[in-house]
Amino acid sequence: MDSINRQRCRALRRYGIQADCLYYNWGAGMQNPTDFPIYITSDDYETKQILDRGNYQTIIVTTDHQCFERFRRLGYTGKFILEIQGYGPKETARQKLTEAVPIVNTHASALLNPRTPHIAALFKELYPYIPHYNFNNCFDSEFFTYQPVYRPLHPIMAWVGRMEDNKNWREFLVIGHQLSYYYPDLELLMFEDMNLSVPSEREQFIQMLAQLNLHGRVRLLSNVPNSEMRYYFSTIGESGGFLISTSKVEGAPQSVLEAMSCRCPVLATNSDGVATSIIHNVTGKSYALGSIGQAVKEARDLIDNHTGREAIRENGYRHICSEFGIDQYCKNFIHMLYSI
Repeated sequence: MDSINRQRCRALRRYGIQADCLYYNWGAGMQNPTDFPIYITSDDYETKQILDRGNYQTIIVTTDHQCFERFRRLGYTGKFILEIQGYGPKETARQKLTEAVPIVNTHASALLNPRTPHIAALFKELYPYIPHYNFNNCFDSEFFTYQPVYRPLHPIMAWVGRMEDNKNWREFLVIGHQLSYYYPDLELLMFEDMNLSVPSEREQFIQMLAQLNLHGRVRLLSNVPNSEMRYYFSTIGESGGFLISTSKVEGAPQSVLEAMSCRCPVLATNSDGVATSIIHNVTGKSYALGSIGQAVKEARDLIDNHTGREAIRENGYRHICSEFGIDQYCKNFIHMLYSI
């Protein structure tokens, strides 16, 4: 959420909209510099001071519908928009949005999601009388873009996520293990936030590394500052490798947009929300979740088919610029504000 919020707060400011952020707890994203107010507190007194001082007309609440009643008790009288960027598993999304019905129907003026099909379908089913808005997140492809880097001598397959089941790190390791038979110097690079990993998953990860004999091939990087990821993605693209998204379910993963903007090709599971960015063999490549053989086949084509690879790199970048542009996002966002 930090990457998404930083980009859209800056974008909206271009159109005269002041947007601030409130997080309940500190997270690794706080290391990234910002030039707009960010508040970190879950204390009622401090939150009320922020609400009173900001005099906000609209609050976009990501996921936490419970805060509607709390903010009302603290004196907030403006409008609420419930935004869902993703819950992970589809059954979790249904459970949470079903539980939220009484509170959301009472307080929300609109529902927002970044064109994630299963979330949009749940909005339509559970909230037929609240306005729905479905449009892509914005992405600053002028700032977060390709950087001149050295060309590695071996391909790199990268993964970004939390050490949890839905992000499907197991499939990443298995695919990497099989690809290593074709590319003996293949490097597996994993970007994560160690603070958010599930302890039992990390234990299983260590065991699986040993089982697949991948210790010397896998490199873990935790909490890399967002601005530095431009160089990593550019390097991965130049290596002849790619980013792989193995998630079981995704909303609108920012890492996929970041990679494509840096001309790093992406191979992704056909996990719902990724479809807005990955068009198979045009802007990226996709494979069916769990189909290891298909994933390996598509990965080899990305590495070996240089003409197709370059076309995907260029098409991916152009797609980000046209479909996730700042101006387009701001126009959609402002239309939503005026409509409610």
